[in-house]
Amino acid sequence: RLRRRDAGAYRQLDAGLGLRSDERQGQAHGPVPLLADGAKTQDMSDQPACPECESYLTYEDGPLLICPECGHEWAAAAPKAEGKVIRDSVGNPLADGDTVTVIKDLKVKGSSLVVKRGTKVKNIRLVDVDHDIDCKIDGIGAMGLKSEFVKKA
Repeated sequence: RLRRRDAGAYRQLDAGLGLRSDERQGQAHGPVPLLADGAKTQDMSDQPACPECESYLTYEDGPLLICPECGHEWAAAAPKAEGKVIRDSVGNPLADGDTVTVIKDLKVKGSSLVVKRGTKVKNIRLVDVDHDIDCKIDGIGAMGLKSEFVKKA
């Protein structure tokens, strides 16, 4: 049974969550309370909900996020660099599908082939790895190029 002072604290908590006292009884681990607009209530932190059980009680422990209810651990998603623009050797911004020209002779690793200066590369694809451009070059095949060795055609 609840003492009178505990009952007052629960009434204040229930009022803040939008619950009636009859909804709270018997629901120690019941459904997540909802706000008037249907959104889940959030604690003071801005942590994302657990992907397994959708609990909003997650916390951060170093590089991981942890859910205390189901024990699931996952890596916090790093914010994506939306503003990163890949530019060619002259400073022109590149986009997927552009045509570029190689500005110097490039040796192909693992073979005796050379991509000659002035070779046009059509339909490039921008990637975010150790090289900036994935493409296919006629006579050589698929390869990765760095944007510092090409200029927009």
